[in-house]
Amino acid sequence: MAACADVLADAAVASVQNGLGNEEVVGELVPRVIRGTILPAGAVTEPGVVRFDAPGDTWLGPFEPKPATTGEVVALSDLLTRAGLPCHAMVDARGPQWDKVIFNSATSPLAALTGLSVGPVCEDPALRVEVDALMAEAQTVRAALGVETAKDPAAFVTEAIEVAYHHKPSMLQDVLARRRTEVDVLNGGIAAEGRAAGVPTPRHDAMVALVHGLERSWDEETT
Repeated sequence: MAACADVLADAAVASVQNGLGNEEVVGELVPRVIRGTILPAGAVTEPGVVRFDAPGDTWLGPFEPKPATTGEVVALSDLLTRAGLPCHAMVDARGPQWDKVIFNSATSPLAALTGLSVGPVCEDPALRVEVDALMAEAQTVRAALGVETAKDPAAFVTEAIEVAYHHKPSMLQDVLARRRTEVDVLNGGIAAEGRAAGVPTPRHDAMVALVHGLERSWDEETT
């Protein structure tokens, strides 16, 4: 973003990255920001080639502190829809964003720590207990912030088993490639919002600590 700041000096910019806090970072460098969430899942299998693992919609809306105009949100939504990625322009896109964050923060770190894809994580009885507990904790934070859910995150679990059983979430892909993960904006993002709202998040704090520990083990292997 910093490298492109001059080009984007009068632009509206959308981030559809996982987690919380992306829009705040983008907003430091551009005048207008679009809040976004995207569900299609896949993985880069080789340069210029992406494997499409699961379908889904996209939701866009103005980022409240530095909002893009309604026209800009609608224009981007229309372009994505015409390109084959069904997109919804909304007045408030926080609900869909939180729905995805809640699901991802409950499944991605468990996938990263176990090496299992989404389906097995959601179907394993012991891991499912952890998935449900992580979602419940995040739902408490969401409610404290006054964000209305767009869809029951538990429905994402059923849907993931059906349409994305073998999908390796991006946090697991990062672990397999020995890259730093997105745990700080997923579970760490929920924990940060929880602290701001006065809601304890011990399970999400634990996921951050465990994934960071795994990342640190790679450094120790090379010393």
